[in-house]
Amino acid sequence: MTVLILSTLEDVHAQAVMAALASQGGHAEVLDLSDFPTRLELSMAFNDSQRKFELRRRGSGALDLDRIKAVWWRRPQSFMPPPGMSPDHQRFVVSESASAFQGLYQALDAFWINNPAGDSVAAHKPYQLALAQRIGLDIPATLITNSVEEARAFWRAHDGEVIYKQFVALPGSWRETRRLSHNDETHADAVAHAPVIFQRHVPAIADIRVTAVGGVLFAAAADVRQGEYPQDVRMNMNVKYEAHELPPEVTRKIATLMATLDLVYGAIDLRLTPEGQYVFLEINPAGQFLYIEEATGQPIAATLATTLLRRPTSNPWTSNLS
Repeated sequence: MTVLILSTLEDVHAQAVMAALASQGGHAEVLDLSDFPTRLELSMAFNDSQRKFELRRRGSGALDLDRIKAVWWRRPQSFMPPPGMSPDHQRFVVSESASAFQGLYQALDAFWINNPAGDSVAAHKPYQLALAQRIGLDIPATLITNSVEEARAFWRAHDGEVIYKQFVALPGSWRETRRLSHNDETHADAVAHAPVIFQRHVPAIADIRVTAVGGVLFAAAADVRQGEYPQDVRMNMNVKYEAHELPPEVTRKIATLMATLDLVYGAIDLRLTPEGQYVFLEINPAGQFLYIEEATGQPIAATLATTLLRRPTSNPWTSNLS
């Protein structure tokens, strides 16, 4: 069976899942959307009761998209218009390409990890927090605002124990989660230009990464007390992850979150407090997992491959709720 992976050939996560698929008798094709339209041609033909969907690399062979039975929406790249076009023409090319491919995604008779529409909705942090709160997961006190006065009031209400972070980590403006300091007061007016996520800092003994794949949870913990940057475990390259067992109630709530978001895959970040409370921070529908697999030996890539080949007909998380 052929699985389509929307990413790049250089993506080590795509490489790991391709290898896992091959070991289980599957085959994968990687679709790099930045090759469209300069190096790729798309054809969708409808004739009487027949249809033919095809991608062709210019000067090379074709991929019969009707043979695709599973798709991994890993890290799709942006369409790249031909160089030398005016900005208006570039926007036109990207808009038309996006419309054509969105229609293709919906028309494919394939199993998705994750469905692009659901993946997009699930990525919104305010929605994640609202659902987590409704499900009963503990969340930090949070303020999302572009009001300078509201931000200052939040700072005072939590005795300065506040972190702030971005909605989306753009390549050119990525910032780690930061602790708000008195020195930031000189930049307070900048809050008015765009909404900022402020949260009460959650003291923790461990950061927990939960990789949710096809009805299976792989939890791993890193002792943040051993790190140099307690606000963001991503900055503590020396901190080792170890396999971790979640309480049954937390497991059930995460399964509920996955089912409600209609996701097959997701990477969830929690904090474990000294009092034993598991605090939900966020979920990334396309979060990284290889660093967890390499540290713990948890078979995440293999489970992803198995799920793509098995193609469950209903959301695999609903069975976890019985």
